[in-house]
Amino acid sequence: MADALAFLAQEIEQLKAQGVFRLPRVVQGRQRARAVIDGREVINLSSNNYLGLATHPRLIEAARRAVEEYGVGSGAVRTIVGTQDLHRTLEETLARFKRTEAVLVYQSGFTANAGTVAAILSRGDVVVSDELNHASIIDGCRLSRATIKIYPHADMDGLRQKLEEARQEVREGGHILVVTDGVFSMDGDIAPLPDVVRIAKEYGAITMVDDAHASGVLGDHGRGSVDHWGLHGQVDIQVGTLSKAVGVLGGYVAGSRTLIEYLLQRARPILFSTSHPPAVTAACIEAIRLMEESDELIQRLWANTRFFQEELRKLGFDTGKTQTPITPVIVGDEAKAMAFSDALFEEGVFAQGIAYPTVPRGKARVRAIVTAEHTQADLEAALEAFARAGRRLGII
Repeated sequence: MADALAFLAQEIEQLKAQGVFRLPRVVQGRQRARAVIDGREVINLSSNNYLGLATHPRLIEAARRAVEEYGVGSGAVRTIVGTQDLHRTLEETLARFKRTEAVLVYQSGFTANAGTVAAILSRGDVVVSDELNHASIIDGCRLSRATIKIYPHADMDGLRQKLEEARQEVREGGHILVVTDGVFSMDGDIAPLPDVVRIAKEYGAITMVDDAHASGVLGDHGRGSVDHWGLHGQVDIQVGTLSKAVGVLGGYVAGSRTLIEYLLQRARPILFSTSHPPAVTAACIEAIRLMEESDELIQRLWANTRFFQEELRKLGFDTGKTQTPITPVIVGDEAKAMAFSDALFEEGVFAQGIAYPTVPRGKARVRAIVTAEHTQADLEAALEAFARAGRRLGII
């Protein structure tokens, strides 16, 4: 019998020939600044665990207590019998932290983006999206069946042009949504949110920002890009993650109570997927409380970031236009970027190679992320590895 999926094997062979085929490396034990990956201890520069909270004793203890009190599962979707008092506490804690009326927690940042856009828009509406927005936003736009307009990255003239087009094409009584990442995950630059909001409001558009990589990183005590820019009350929909700086799992939407009550009725990930287990929920609550109490970890994160990026540039590496702990080391050629990542691993550093389709062709890179948990010795050793591997491959 013929293999109906034989074409997939052909695609894999093409990826191997291009030098970009990879299977995930395996982390053994805890997600730390130094971790055992594929059986080898390396300096971990690929984790989104910005503040080191994934292994914080207070979060571990909160998760343990929740398992003992509530068990390991929540039992159902939120709208049937899967809303526990822990979920309400988490959402109230997040709403206070984000300084919004209400919050709804989703199973992941991806479902928070995709499920929200698809719930609030429909055919005849128009969404205007930055060209470098995350895949979850792109998928939500497609699922909504709204008309999609893409403006050049962070180009406010381009945004205005697309809004002019949107105004002409939106159905009578329809809606326009302007959506942008707060921090762009591959380049590390910060969206010009004040200009985005100002221009969007001129056209009566809904505004939405995805703060996945800004949550716990930007703003007062890590409140995100809206706080960073002083735009409280001016952005209609804020999406955040609980899986990166918060150190656990999930995503959330923050906004008006009307928005949250509507999403409870119509967001498909809420209606058709089981809610967070108790241990995850309790650990998230503890993480937000810890962030509210002190910004020491955030200050350490930024000190490490400034040192590491400055030293990379001194070595001659191109770190692009990053403004955050996301540190792209631009290589260009896809096969060479992957070879660079492999060479770093041999030198005792794990920094993931990134190629098309995650980034445009010709823009392949190794993406490094320092955390609050890295020591000066970790970063100095990593820089030495970058220098050796970079010179060996002719990157610097």
